[in-house]
Amino acid sequence: MPHFGAVCVLILGLTAAASALAQGKVETLWNCKDKTGRTTLTNQKADTVDKDCRIVQQERVSVSAPEKPRAKTPANFPKEDRVAAKTNQKTTLERELSQEEAMLADAKRKLAEQEAIRTGDEQNYAKVIDRLKPYQDTVEVHQKNVEALKRELSNLGR
Repeated sequence: MPHFGAVCVLILGLTAAASALAQGKVETLWNCKDKTGRTTLTNQKADTVDKDCRIVQQERVSVSAPEKPRAKTPANFPKEDRVAAKTNQKTTLERELSQEEAMLADAKRKLAEQEAIRTGDEQNYAKVIDRLKPYQDTVEVHQKNVEALKRELSNLGR
């Protein structure tokens, strides 16, 4: 078990070293033995006090992300102007809104049908609520979708 602590410290030290190196700093790693003979690996100068330490690694590295070459658009690539894009977006939103309103009307119809039904085994009102809950949830989801689509359409008009 004494080696488990040294392995943990080693892993933490290497992780800290890697992050510091990625930021372009000078990083020094020390391998130290204390008076009891326990070995630790550290990147903290304060941890080397009163220990027999030797430098394992010392580096200065500057890392920057490589520039990604931009893909060039082919000359014959179709382009859509802003007006056409907005028109297409509006048409799509209006189509989705009409579909969502139809689904909402259907969900409300199904909920009304279920509310009209009373079975003999539902003498407890909690059972009725449990049976109606999925229908109510469906209506709620479609109402929220309709509201979101209307909001999106109003934002598009700005």
